[in-house]
Amino acid sequence: MNMQTNTDFTLAIEELTVSFDGFKAVDDLNFYLDKNELHVIIGPNGAGKTTVLDLICGKTKATSGSIKFLNNELIGLSEHAIVRSGVGRKFQTPSIYENLTVLENLEVSYPHSRGVFGSLLFKRNKTVLDKIHEIAHEIMLEQMLDTEAGLLSHGQKQWLEIGMLLIQDPQLMMLDEPVAGMSVKEREQTAILLNKISKGRSVLVIEHDMDFVASIAHKVTVLHQGKILATGNMDKVQNDPKVIEVYLGH
Repeated sequence: MNMQTNTDFTLAIEELTVSFDGFKAVDDLNFYLDKNELHVIIGPNGAGKTTVLDLICGKTKATSGSIKFLNNELIGLSEHAIVRSGVGRKFQTPSIYENLTVLENLEVSYPHSRGVFGSLLFKRNKTVLDKIHEIAHEIMLEQMLDTEAGLLSHGQKQWLEIGMLLIQDPQLMMLDEPVAGMSVKEREQTAILLNKISKGRSVLVIEHDMDFVASIAHKVTVLHQGKILATGNMDKVQNDPKVIEVYLGH
């Protein structure tokens, strides 16, 4: 059996703890994410799922432990430095520029445009436009490049935000409940999109919709009270007696 060393992982979290006023929201967590792995974290409300993403992206400071991304320690880095190192995060509510077109939203997210102001001084060149078209095709918005983002459906807004991350080519993408509020058709299309995205990077998703989880997850981790209850493929996790008790018991 080949033992993996920590350097092989995109993400290696070890002995991670964060306490808020003595309450351990994340309690001595050990978690590993492979390259090109699509990993879903599930668990009841208050299990610490969003807190884990907050810790990885530097929004919340860990009390103790280690978070290594591509073998570099993230703890102690600013949120900005973590993004620059190749970690992208999508929050529950889409943060898109509603009054800009789809094309302009992708353009301001392009790594060299330096935000909205910089992009006004930034000449559209072929490299940038080719990349925008490639991403728009991937997120199923190629026909809507000239549409104002505010006019998109809820699902399309979520895809646009995924595109705004993708254009920065992160090696780790984290998505918090990406299909909440989507139609059935949009959920199916999102599953296809996430499967494509994970071919070139690691993707970490928090989700409640079990059918959706089953359609995307290479691996599932169940969090409960800040600790890992179970981890493995969907079948293994769903049939784990501890998981059944937490979800169906009481």
